[in-house]
Amino acid sequence: MRYRDFLHKDAETPLAEHYIAAGAVCSLSTNWQQLLEAARDTFLPFKKPPGPVGFSLRLWVDNADKAQPPWPKPYVRGLSHLVFAGFDSGSSLMADLRTCRVIGRLSAAMASDAKYLRTVIFPMLLTIVSASLGIAELHCACVSTRQDGILLAGPSRSGKSTLALALSQIGCGFLSDDRAFCSRDNGEVLLWGLPTRLKLRSEAAVWFQELRNEQPTDTHAGEPAYWLDYEDLLGLKRVPRCRPHSLIFLERQETPAFRMSRMSSAEALNRLIKDLMAELPEAAEKRSATIARLVEFPCWLLQYGGDPHTIARKILQDLARVN
Repeated sequence: MRYRDFLHKDAETPLAEHYIAAGAVCSLSTNWQQLLEAARDTFLPFKKPPGPVGFSLRLWVDNADKAQPPWPKPYVRGLSHLVFAGFDSGSSLMADLRTCRVIGRLSAAMASDAKYLRTVIFPMLLTIVSASLGIAELHCACVSTRQDGILLAGPSRSGKSTLALALSQIGCGFLSDDRAFCSRDNGEVLLWGLPTRLKLRSEAAVWFQELRNEQPTDTHAGEPAYWLDYEDLLGLKRVPRCRPHSLIFLERQETPAFRMSRMSSAEALNRLIKDLMAELPEAAEKRSATIARLVEFPCWLLQYGGDPHTIARKILQDLARVN
């Protein structure tokens, strides 16, 4: 009987590059040039490091798979240290969280869909392995002023995306509207974003004139929402990373208000860890050490309501006064 490589163990992935992904060195090997190009647009290209990498990706593209978009909703399942991510019937990945190695197979059409790679597959991969690398994925928006990062934290509907956009439109750099990654290396703490789509609920059209002639394109939690590429919004400048400067926890009011007061590091830590995903014990310990370092920076509670551009200006004014 002729031998068949059913699991594609012998699949060749001769193309290889290295990147910095949220502070970790990542190696990617593949047989598909467009995968490398999408990775360059998602992470920071990096020369081959002298030492070991943080995590490795080996992604083989099956040119015989004729799957085409639109792509179904991805799903993720985990068992102990193994995590499976499925994207369609023929495209999937398996991650080993103990070795931080990821292997996978993609259809040619999916591997050629640069936008889907940048906004879905690569961010999902980083989410899966981040805690094992000591990187904390935070449910926060983030903007920067002169490379000093302002994290906006809070539950759903607290206005993170709206305020991040407003701050960006009055001069801040845009890093993230919903998820930010925090890394710690040799005592330095950095915040990182990825080029995912910006999500705004339908009521945002009241505050942003760019949306008034647009229609919500999708739903979020059952509600109409705008899903936008940051390049499509005037005045939005993306930055890939910044240093943390302040953490602001949002409590949105129904009426116009602005009251910003200091918050203890202990309270900030308690609020941040509520949104964290379950991880292996050793990964959770690494992630906790990173977050503990992050909350040493000034933390604030903002109780606010009203025009997000007005609130954004007041935030920058208050932070400038205490510096």
